[in-house]
Amino acid sequence: MRYWLMKSEPSDVSIDDLAAMPNQTVAWYGVRNYQARNFMRDQMTVDDKVLFYHSSCEEPGIVGLAMVSKKAYPDETQFDSTSKYFEPKATRENPRWMNVDVKLLKKTRLVSIKELRSHAELANMRILQKGNRLSITPVDPKEYEFILTLL
Repeated sequence: MRYWLMKSEPSDVSIDDLAAMPNQTVAWYGVRNYQARNFMRDQMTVDDKVLFYHSSCEEPGIVGLAMVSKKAYPDETQFDSTSKYFEPKATRENPRWMNVDVKLLKKTRLVSIKELRSHAELANMRILQKGNRLSITPVDPKEYEFILTLL
């Protein structure tokens, strides 16, 4: 099992939106970074644990726990010419972008980026590294376990 931090803009899909979805599950669509796509395609497996993170908002931070509930498959938004995630070079035979399904386990209190930075145990966490802008990052098991103590 692996551990991940997955960012979502609450204006797109918030933790409350996820809680209201059928089966509390969402396709993690719209990822348009090759490294993040490769994490989903090549490394994520069903039951991997996820820190659900609100980004690009007034107070970014971890807001819930989730799990990968379906392995990577083609992101349908790449084929939709009306979508902001449309990819004209993608075909059904050769998709460029993938997503996984993510299922809510638990909504938590907000653990802000500022709070994450205040713990020496998390100093090497990828999200806290200067210049990191990836929407999906691996989380060390010890970091994940420490974050659980903060919730």
